[in-house]
Amino acid sequence: MVSLFLSIHADNPQARLIRQAVEVVRKGGVIAYPSDSCYALGCRLDDKKAMERLREIRQIDDRHFLTLVCRDLSEVARYARVDNVQYRLMKHGTPGPFTFILEATKEAPRRLWTRRNTIGLRVPSNPIAHALLTELDEPLLSATLHLPGDEYPLSDPWEVDERLCHAVDVIIDGGHCGLTPSTVVDLTDKVPSIIRRGLGDPALLGLE
Repeated sequence: MVSLFLSIHADNPQARLIRQAVEVVRKGGVIAYPSDSCYALGCRLDDKKAMERLREIRQIDDRHFLTLVCRDLSEVARYARVDNVQYRLMKHGTPGPFTFILEATKEAPRRLWTRRNTIGLRVPSNPIAHALLTELDEPLLSATLHLPGDEYPLSDPWEVDERLCHAVDVIIDGGHCGLTPSTVVDLTDKVPSIIRRGLGDPALLGLE
């Protein structure tokens, strides 16, 4: 198997190519795609086999929790419990390079829950990522494309192709991405906490 390499316009994604990538996802494929922070791996939420392939590529086990990448906050609220205070805070950082830890609902597959019954979710601002999510009409199960032994995530789509052309089904060339992952914010306690400082500025959320 050799990956399908799709060059998609970073600001105005071609609908035909987006549909092509999404069709592969629907059939159980794993894709490499750009986000507003780093390149990421993605697959269907309910496809256990594709999820296992994604974990194998990253060489991570079940203790490393994956993220649900959603179109908007209304989709986030389907898979996580969001109160008014949490919603207002997230609204300041979405779409954008933030991952939020929230209590999972029954709509979220249990295999994605942490021991605290929580789940990580994000809403990216990248136009290609948003187009993929809109066409797919459901979240992508995702992980940063940070390969074992590498100091930084992959940011060059041609390097992704060189290293993963036999491991993933589609590689989307959306130009270079950054090297800094999203900022992770835990919203499960009364006082929000920064779990990982990344690209997203906590000051946008009123956090320092």
